[in-house]
Amino acid sequence: MGCHSKKDKKDLIRIVRTTQGDIQIDKTGKLNGRGAYICNNIACLEKVIKSKRLEKMLEVPISDEIYHALRGVMIDEKG
Repeated sequence: MGCHSKKDKKDLIRIVRTTQGDIQIDKTGKLNGRGAYICNNIACLEKVIKSKRLEKMLEVPISDEIYHALRGVMIDEKG
């Protein structure tokens, strides 16, 4: 989403807007709802935050807590 490069789904992080309107990080890839994928890369995340692309894809405002959680997931998987 941020860098527009093609990658396997297993190399991406899925973010879902559930049918209840909640935003969740989908580690299983099986949650129901509207999904968007982002590279497991902090630079990509920063581009997405700046452009508000995730908000546009999921059609809802994204809280800072979700972006903070995404950074945590990315850092945990790298470490």
